[in-house]
Amino acid sequence: MKPVLTAFLKKWKIKGELILNCNCTVFCPCVVSLGKHPPTEGFCQAWAGIRIDDGFYDKYNLSGINVAMMLEIPGRMARGNWKAAVFIDENASTEAYDGLVKILSGQARGTTGLFTKLVSEIIGVESAAISYTTEGKTRHLTVGNKIQGSITPIVGNDPNQEVMVKNTRYWMGSDITVSAADKGRVRAFGRVWDFKGLSSEICQIDWNGPN
Repeated sequence: MKPVLTAFLKKWKIKGELILNCNCTVFCPCVVSLGKHPPTEGFCQAWAGIRIDDGFYDKYNLSGINVAMMLEIPGRMARGNWKAAVFIDENASTEAYDGLVKILSGQARGTTGLFTKLVSEIIGVESAAISYTTEGKTRHLTVGNKIQGSITPIVGNDPNQEVMVKNTRYWMGSDITVSAADKGRVRAFGRVWDFKGLSSEICQIDWNGPN
């Protein structure tokens, strides 16, 4: 595949919130090790949801669109060889859909550009009914009949403050809210996962490209 010339890439931006639930039995070590420490189970399986509050790809509006991903990583995150699937809100326009595929596959460069180096296989891209809602402190994600997830921040010494890992160099965002999954079922692309009670996180995101 020929390299994409930066001059032909489109500007894009996504601001919003991301939730992720994985199979780590304690809080995901990738946040602080930047993917250099192996997951607690030696491999990673995860689902993620993104609520786009404000965003665009080229001249097309992405605000109000929800997206989701499945990730399968055989060892340390930084070593690559990931498999990924992408789900995009069925209400997205054709142009927004195509732009989000480019962003989430890394083709649009910028914040998610590292996916072109880490993801070895896109196992599927689908349009789906995606619901991302917040009830109290709990975030709920539903992707058709493929993903049903709910995560809640864990309770710290001060119940009025979230337990956070702050000022990291984690690619998703520097401040991560430590959470646990109330529900984490995945039935898609031959994968059958259930991560209830396992590691999860909440991150406010501000991504852009193609810098």
